[in-house]
Amino acid sequence: MRKNRHLSFKDLVKENKRQLLGDQEAMERIEKKLEEKHTKRA
Repeated sequence: MRKNRHLSFKDLVKENKRQLLGDQEAMERIEKKLEEKHTKRA
């Protein structure tokens, strides 16, 4: 069940980061996108 309290932006970022660190597949997708961005600029 989701809590109804209002979270600050900082808290939302922390929560999002915690969830992503637990999701290896999502982390791999993000790393791949970042790599593609860097190779396009080079």
